[in-house]
Amino acid sequence: MKESAMSLENLSDPDLLRAQAFVGGAWVDAADGATIEVRDPFDGARLGAVPLLSGEESAAAIGVAQAAWTDWAARLPQERARLLRRWFELIVAAREDLARIMTAEQGKPISEARGEIDYAASFVEFYAEEARRPNIESVTSHLPDAEVELWREPVGVAALVTPWNFPCAMITRKAAAALAAGCATLVHPAAETPFSALALARLAERAGLPAGVFNVLTGDAATVVGPWTADARVRALSFTGSTEIGRLLYAQCAGTVKRLTLELGGHAPFLVFADAPLERAVAEGIAAKFATSGQDCLAANRMLIERPLYAAFCARFAAAADQLSVGRGADDPDIGPLMHARALAKCLEHVEDAVARGARVLTGGALHPACPLCLAPTVLADVPPEARIFREETFGPVAALTPFETEAEGLRLANAGEYGLVAYLHTQDPRRIYRLSRALAYGMVAVNRTKVTGAPIPFGGFKQSGLGREGSRLGLEAFTEVKYVCRDWA
Repeated sequence: MKESAMSLENLSDPDLLRAQAFVGGAWVDAADGATIEVRDPFDGARLGAVPLLSGEESAAAIGVAQAAWTDWAARLPQERARLLRRWFELIVAAREDLARIMTAEQGKPISEARGEIDYAASFVEFYAEEARRPNIESVTSHLPDAEVELWREPVGVAALVTPWNFPCAMITRKAAAALAAGCATLVHPAAETPFSALALARLAERAGLPAGVFNVLTGDAATVVGPWTADARVRALSFTGSTEIGRLLYAQCAGTVKRLTLELGGHAPFLVFADAPLERAVAEGIAAKFATSGQDCLAANRMLIERPLYAAFCARFAAAADQLSVGRGADDPDIGPLMHARALAKCLEHVEDAVARGARVLTGGALHPACPLCLAPTVLADVPPEARIFREETFGPVAALTPFETEAEGLRLANAGEYGLVAYLHTQDPRRIYRLSRALAYGMVAVNRTKVTGAPIPFGGFKQSGLGREGSRLGLEAFTEVKYVCRDWA
């Protein structure tokens, strides 16, 4: 039975809805009482408010995390693993409440929110297991009478800056790896979606994570994160967000030479050859474009279709998009509201620009009556490479379809631009699969499918889609230093 509204007053565990920041094991307000409001993007209803912390309060939290780190790093890996495992179990048990909180503040369909909680929990489980792995590597000595070892040690305090589109999973993917490595963490959630982060903090507190090891500071991003980039005690920074902000953080961290993990823009190509089964390619294209209402760095932004299949694909894809439902996330539609007015404006600007350059609107292209921030699922055909949508990440439910004539042209169009996070490839030719999997300049390539991410795989991109990898054992590298020990027993 669908809900008509997303109420946070009837959670099974109301204590998960926190309205204070979490620092040093204490729930705190801003010293001056300042707050920032959180609203439901579907109807603008006020959900509550969280502290608008000052730069001084953010800077003070660094010392709290630094003090906690010393003890946390010294603990046995098995103990860190046990506490992470307990956090995982509590997240799983609170799945429905966490999903309801997320849908209320982010707007995504409730089924997608439940899926994100499962995804978020999987990182905590994975790194609870990885925390137990030996971190000493024996190396054959190049010197007589010497023993050589490589140790991995925690880097120190890690700052984690997360976005609004995946407000739980982006925290656990970073924090679980950092905590497993022995680091203390400072988390800044997006101002639009702080309640998800604070609920995770409450569960971490219940799991027994030591005070000061996992801190969540709310407020304006520049105010909170600025002190972290400038302070040498913060030894690593992990950020998920736009390439523009990633470049800014990169520059700000240069003075203290921090470890950086940057997961930035996507702008993924969806490359379909004429030998691909049409119905499957359309279904996977719908999933790749419209999940999370298109507000996903993995969303297919440029759909490149080989000419013999182009007309049929356009017709089937537009018909499928036209059937997608739009509405309040609690009612579990296919498409929910966009996060804010800026996101909606950008989508409409991309549509207008593409049409001005010769593109055709096959479906959508305008606001949807469900809500002020709802955009009808939109499909544009004949989008030229000069259009803004072909060069910029849209981050909304707008699909841009473009034909190509040859494999070489399709590859050139797919590789055009500054981004290189994920590429989608649909073809039945095994040699083409091999050639293009090699030639596509992307950190991840999905062949004949859309879903590829998960805790065991390294998530990250090429070029200006970021630095480093998250997930998998490689995700620990950003939060550890390698120490070389050469020992002679004399």
